[in-house]
Amino acid sequence: MERNELADFLRRRRASLQPENVGVPAGGRRRTPGLRRFEVAQLAGMSPDYYARLEQGRGPQPSVSMLSALARALRLTIDERDHLFRIAGHHAPPRVGGDEHVSRGLLRMLDGLRGLPALIASDLNIVLTQNPMADALLGVQTRFRGLARSCTYRWFTDSEMRGRYLPEDHEHESRAQVDDLRATLAVRPADPLVGKLIGALREESPEFAELWARHDVAVRRSDRKRILHPVVGLIELDFDILATARQDQRLIVYSPAPGSGAVSQLELLAVLGQERFAPSGTDPRGEARTDRHLPS
Repeated sequence: MERNELADFLRRRRASLQPENVGVPAGGRRRTPGLRRFEVAQLAGMSPDYYARLEQGRGPQPSVSMLSALARALRLTIDERDHLFRIAGHHAPPRVGGDEHVSRGLLRMLDGLRGLPALIASDLNIVLTQNPMADALLGVQTRFRGLARSCTYRWFTDSEMRGRYLPEDHEHESRAQVDDLRATLAVRPADPLVGKLIGALREESPEFAELWARHDVAVRRSDRKRILHPVVGLIELDFDILATARQDQRLIVYSPAPGSGAVSQLELLAVLGQERFAPSGTDPRGEARTDRHLPS
């Protein structure tokens, strides 16, 4: 780990970003160019003190998942991300199937959707980043570890996740999840990460195993979701997906039908801010537990 190189790189990339580049309110007059340290920390989901120590060249070595979060927060290109990993003492992630680096373009689109819940997910249904409205609607979906990072895995193994949807919608959602995962397998048939997720689900969920045996396949592009929210109640939203050219990452947007009650419900969520969820299966520090592990 090259602490001084890392500190200088982080400072320079932070100074090159303006609040409007990342969807952050500009606020009052800024004495120095670029984002403030606490804004980068907030975007990356880490403590401001931890980030400050990294910029000062006295922090501990960041983990791979922390570096990925910093790369997204600082809107790094894939070459800049690889450089960040190297000076932090890690091998750069592969640039083929399973790469979770989100492009600047996709992040800019996410930043522009301030009034609607939106997130960016991988083709394994792993949420890579989400906007504050998605936090308020769904809770923070990036806090999980191991296989539980995949929403598909949690759908078939975590009853609490299912509890946020009407029971009569469960069968449809299960089929959609399985059909979409089989489409991902068709694109990445030799990827060990895909195989590990499928193997675990076939072992742990009889429902998944039964649906998987049908060999149905369909990429999910749009849908309608009815979500049971603990504050605003049942909210019905359209669910649209814009995929990248490689189909490995998706921008997912939730939107209300014009004139529906969901319009005012989303307005209320925007006022209330992030809903604080306390999911089961977390340790005292708030980190989700799982017995199996995928690379972070």
